[in-house]
Amino acid sequence: MTDTSSPASFDCILVGGGLVGLTLAVALAAHELSVAVIERADPEAHLAPGFDGRASAIASASARMLRALGLGEVLDAQGCAIRAIRVTDGHYVAGADRWRVHPQVLHFDSAEVDPAEPLGIMVENRALRAALLAKVRSEPLVTLLAPASIRHVLRGPNGALVELSGGQVLRAPLVLACDGRRSSLRAEAGIRLAEWQYDGTAIVTMLAHEKPHDHVASELFYSDGPFAQLPMTDFVDASGAVRHRSALVWTVRRKDAEGVLALSPRAIAHEAEKRMGGFLGKLELIAPVASYPLNLQHAERYWAERLILVGDAAHGIHPIAGQGLNMGLRDVAALTEVLSESARLGLDLGHPDVGRRYERWRRSDNSSVAFATDTLARLFGVRGRLATEVRATGLGIVNRIAPLRRGFMTVARGEAGDLPPLLKGEIG
Repeated sequence: MTDTSSPASFDCILVGGGLVGLTLAVALAAHELSVAVIERADPEAHLAPGFDGRASAIASASARMLRALGLGEVLDAQGCAIRAIRVTDGHYVAGADRWRVHPQVLHFDSAEVDPAEPLGIMVENRALRAALLAKVRSEPLVTLLAPASIRHVLRGPNGALVELSGGQVLRAPLVLACDGRRSSLRAEAGIRLAEWQYDGTAIVTMLAHEKPHDHVASELFYSDGPFAQLPMTDFVDASGAVRHRSALVWTVRRKDAEGVLALSPRAIAHEAEKRMGGFLGKLELIAPVASYPLNLQHAERYWAERLILVGDAAHGIHPIAGQGLNMGLRDVAALTEVLSESARLGLDLGHPDVGRRYERWRRSDNSSVAFATDTLARLFGVRGRLATEVRATGLGIVNRIAPLRRGFMTVARGEAGDLPPLLKGEIG
């Protein structure tokens, strides 16, 4: 290491400037903790239109946290409320609108739980990232170092030192790993993963459609993977016409992914239209197509000496229920409460008890969601007419039992269990 006689000191050093990392930085600063954020990529490149065409469903509890942190404007101006979700086996999609009233279709409606609050809000990742970056850059307690790469991390009994490739040295009692599924900090700490690959690739793009979505999301399960249509805000095309649009997350088997990606935009739109039974009318692709291999992973521990794992560094799941980002945002809320309370009590933020408390708070929820999504992915992947009938019957039974249906909605909204103040919309 270079000379460490006068390193810059912070309450936390956060590695990774993605959506979870930036939200955590804003949350910690709102609780009067100083944070250095190290991001290896140029933030401006992340905002380029072609960088990331993905969109995320922000659950109700996560949305309350973002509003409490001063990020409500991006949700209101650029987000689209999800007011209902329809779930069915794809074999029951048979013509426009027919599937919406089929007895073996599961219906979730926000009005049944809270008419004033949607089940979630769809927002483009790029828009949310831009709002978070603006917030970070205006926050005096956050120092954003980007693009920057790490040369060396030293974690010891008395604190942590991080040396950047340019020679700058940072000091803090704790390092927060928000560096994604392939976390180098997790690997360096020797934290093992429970991990397996799915026989699936997610095809992601954006669709314009003839009929309005009415704020309804659809999850159609086929034997080769789920097919999700997610409502987005309307847009104005080049001719000045207002058009409807939805995000598409289409899971295909790995062996078929290359063939699907080789299709023309018109052919992909045509195939999507067939799978949706035409309930949104004629479709057109309006964004580049991206693909992502699917896997599940869960860290054996969320902490090591002066290190805590957050978001995808700790866990990654199948996108079947759109819960991946929300799990990370719930991590943010819990960790912020643990760290801010520890700081108020004058405790060492890098003490193992801090990491243990955070892990106890989050592991059960993360494990439950991972198990549920894995079970759904496997259950709906079983082929055959009998399996289809059994699944459809099960969905119909859940749909007819109101308390059970409302329980599923509570979980999907991120409102189950012991909620930290931020998920209630409060700054502790």
